[in-house]
Formats: sequence, C-alpha cells, structure tokens
Amino acid sequence: MENISIDQLHERVNNLGKDDLILDVRGAGEFESGHIKGARNTPHDQVDSIAGELRNYKTVYVHCKMGGRAKMASQTLRDAGLNNIVCVGEGGMHRWAEKGWPMES
Repeated sequence: MENISIDQLHERVNNLGKDDLILDVRGAGEFESGHIKGARNTPHDQVDSIAGELRNYKTVYVHCKMGGRAKMASQTLRDAGLNNIVCVGEGGMHRWAEKGWPMES
C-alpha cells in the first residue's frame, strides 16, 4: 500500500480524475466543518461497508485529521482485498487547514 503525506495529496488534487476518490474517514461533524472539495465522507469504523464500491475506483486516497484513522481505515480496506488504496498521513486535514488550502463545507 502506498503512503503519502497530505502535502503530496495537495500536489495531486488538481490532477485527479473521475476514477479517483478522496475518502475522508473523519466523523460527520468534522467533515461538515470543512473538507477537501469533492471528498466523500465515511467514518473510519464504517469503511468495510463500502469496500465493494471502492473497488470501482482507480485510486482511493484515504485521509483523516492527523493520520491515525486513515491508517486504520486503509488497513481495513487492504484486508478486504483492495489494492487501490493510498494512505494519506503526516498532518491530514489539520495540516491542510493550517496551510490555508481550499476547503468546502
């Protein structure tokens, strides 16, 4: 499984295609308060319920606030047999907001 930093995701975000997904695994309230444009929200402890659907994407970038929940969710998806998962850590949405990068709510 590939691991990248939130900075690397920021560099890639404008070049993502419709077959790429940014999966935000924070809680619903956290997601509603601000998220990366186009991101989908499924809490980390529920990702196994959408594993089948996630197989349809070329790449799924999994991130959270700091990286811990992204790591857990990514491992759950890997254990479910997905090989299109990229775990995003090193700062997560905390760093994204700190850097002032665009968000929507």
